[in-house]
Amino acid sequence: MEFEVYCDESRQDLIAQKKIGQYFLIGSLWLPASIREDIKAEISQLRQKHLAWGEIKWSKISPSKKEFYIDLVNLFITYQDKLRFRCIVVESSKVDLGWHNQDKELGFYKFYYQLLHHWILDLNSYSIFCDTKTNRDPSRLKVLSECLSNSNLTAKINFIQALPSHQVVLIQLTDFLLGAVSAKINDDTKSKTKLEIINHLENELNHKLNPTFQREEKFNIFKIRLEGGW
Repeated sequence: MEFEVYCDESRQDLIAQKKIGQYFLIGSLWLPASIREDIKAEISQLRQKHLAWGEIKWSKISPSKKEFYIDLVNLFITYQDKLRFRCIVVESSKVDLGWHNQDKELGFYKFYYQLLHHWILDLNSYSIFCDTKTNRDPSRLKVLSECLSNSNLTAKINFIQALPSHQVVLIQLTDFLLGAVSAKINDDTKSKTKLEIINHLENELNHKLNPTFQREEKFNIFKIRLEGGW
């Protein structure tokens, strides 16, 4: 089966900073390629309904657009297990760059690998789209694709492609969902409007935006244990 994955990051500048209790996140939206155009069409209808023509982005949420973002949550829920979200949560102060050749960028893409690898299933093919990011080493996405292919021999990684998020509405939807998790995990919920959207999302999911069990498939929040243990 053909799948597409849309990815974005939140607070990635925090990597390896010694800020206790601060987290950076990488998020991904997973869907069968066959329903991509249906979802995009429904988002377009919501834009028309709410006159919301700007980029969909957690940081741009305002009281006047609250109902638009509430409807985006409802849209995500309506697709049930056909539209899934997964993110990795990393505590910045526990990242040891000694494991990554003292290279923050290398460490970042190793966490990207952890995000994606565990949801790639046998006999499927995957096209992965990331928000455009300036890398010191331009081969990062190529190497990431090769590593995923080598560790998933019975699946096919078609490609990993960087695209500007303002042109790709499904990367924007990923940003929105990831922003909600980041705000909750980092205790950044001063905005009443954003808090109401978080509460609505939690109510629809029937669980809080906290780390989930590995088996959670609709909205999976993977908080990686960098300190070891059970």
